[in-house]
Amino acid sequence: MIQISQAAAKEIRRLMFKQQISNNCCRLAVKPGGCNDLFYDLSFNNREIGNSDRTFDCDDIQVIIDSESLNYVKDLKLDYSEDLIGGAFRFYNPQASVTCGCGNSFSLTKER
Repeated sequence: MIQISQAAAKEIRRLMFKQQISNNCCRLAVKPGGCNDLFYDLSFNNREIGNSDRTFDCDDIQVIIDSESLNYVKDLKLDYSEDLIGGAFRFYNPQASVTCGCGNSFSLTKER
């Protein structure tokens, strides 16, 4: 369903450690807004997994995705890279027809 690069997994683990997240889970959601129609929200918390959530094991990290966001992240690839300005997660979504320069906002190619 989704793939996480080694660089992204390393950064996720670093952030979890920094925020004292003990359950090795992160939550990926797609929300309305951003520079285009939708944006990715990657969060780290100890919140429990809901009945409508799906979990995916990616490099020993449990990625939790709510049922509404699931339609938007099929075959998503998550990467992390650093440049002169700093580091950022990069989302590569084959369903996106337009992606913002920030890499965090997108529009869909077709109806879900």
